[in-house]
Amino acid sequence: MEATLALPLLVALIGVALFFDFLNGLHDAANSIATIVSTRVLKPQYAVGWAAFFNFIAFMFFGLHVAKTVGSGIVPPDLVDDPVIFGALMGAIWWNVITWVLGIPSSSSHALIGGIVGAGMAKGGLHAVQWSGLTKTISAIFLSPATGFILALILVLIVSWSFVKSTPAFADSVFRKLQFVSASLYSLGHGGNDAQKTMGIIAVLLYSHGMTGGEFQVPFWVVLSCQTAMGLGTLFGGWRIVHTMGSKITRLTPQQGFCAETAGAMTLFGATWLGIPVSTTHTITGAIVGVGASRRVSAVRWGIAKSIVIAWFITMPMSALIAALFYWLAWLAVG
Repeated sequence: MEATLALPLLVALIGVALFFDFLNGLHDAANSIATIVSTRVLKPQYAVGWAAFFNFIAFMFFGLHVAKTVGSGIVPPDLVDDPVIFGALMGAIWWNVITWVLGIPSSSSHALIGGIVGAGMAKGGLHAVQWSGLTKTISAIFLSPATGFILALILVLIVSWSFVKSTPAFADSVFRKLQFVSASLYSLGHGGNDAQKTMGIIAVLLYSHGMTGGEFQVPFWVVLSCQTAMGLGTLFGGWRIVHTMGSKITRLTPQQGFCAETAGAMTLFGATWLGIPVSTTHTITGAIVGVGASRRVSAVRWGIAKSIVIAWFITMPMSALIAALFYWLAWLAVG
């Protein structure tokens, strides 16, 4: 009976994982397109298509270090079973939906990490967590927005000095073109880091079913499936959060949009190569606040930024709690 149910259950869980990946693209579309839309360089319908394309092809430029961290660096692969995966995904999905409805740009990445931790601890207690991997991820909560902030400030200074003798019209024309490059780079970084998290989930699920030859690895069909799901999610956009990211935090010019996107892309590229599952939301928010603060401190709507930061800190515990509840429900059903 168990063997009869194993394959349909595996397929269903992979479907849930890809649905999460789709929601990730939907939820985080704002990260890729908010600046280029708010500066009116591209209309929203064209911007999402642009971002979706670069989200999809990101696997061609990065290794799978983040997938390995998520799949085997947070909870031991040998502990993982179907209820753990189900709980982790449902914790992340429900928190994503709640924050999407409320228009809060929370982190899909940390919702998923929180889900893995919550479901893992529900099964194995505190010993179920590999604290070195979790500590690296938690540290990124602080480091990724701080890095985006600092790099954005530096880029604004460099760009301002470089164009100090140029007319505003000329500078605006140049940076409207350059924003196509910076938006592409940021979308590559977003697709490279975020899609790999779902790859890690599916890979460890296949490992738990004995379908990866006894060792943790990410099959190529999993890579393509996750990149496709994220690209499709980005195509549908996340207009509530686009409005928050693109205009509520601070108003952006093409020059500032270029600096924010480039700073965010540099941060994501570095984190992805190091195998750190960072939040693309945190990263671009830090960069946007950085370019706003470069004008003057009052240019940033700190009340909005404060509410976003609060959402960052509650994301992991809330998704972990939801994941634990779904793990117990799944355990009771399977039992």
